Amino acid sequence: MVQKAYEFRLYPTDEQKLQVGKTIGSSRYVYNGFLAQREELYDTEKLSLTYNQCSAILTKMKQDDETCWLKEVDKFALQNSLKDLDRA
Repeated sequence: MVQKAYEFRLYPTDEQKLQVGKTIGSSRYVYNGFLAQREELYDTEKLSLTYNQCSAILTKMKQDDETCWLKEVDKFALQNSLKDLDRA
């Protein structure tokens, strides 16, 4: 049986590189921020935040002046960060 492999190389434009960087940075910010919130809540009250609670908070964060920059990236990337945190 013969197996073939293909190798691809992508050359993103400067604008695409910027968007990828924003997406990765925002996903990291969301993951680490909600991880800290969950740890603090568990340490103080022995409770945890669910994915749905975190998602509702994230929606409010996008409307806040300090974190409105989260709207610039794809919402699915941020939601996947919350799902990954929930599974971890």
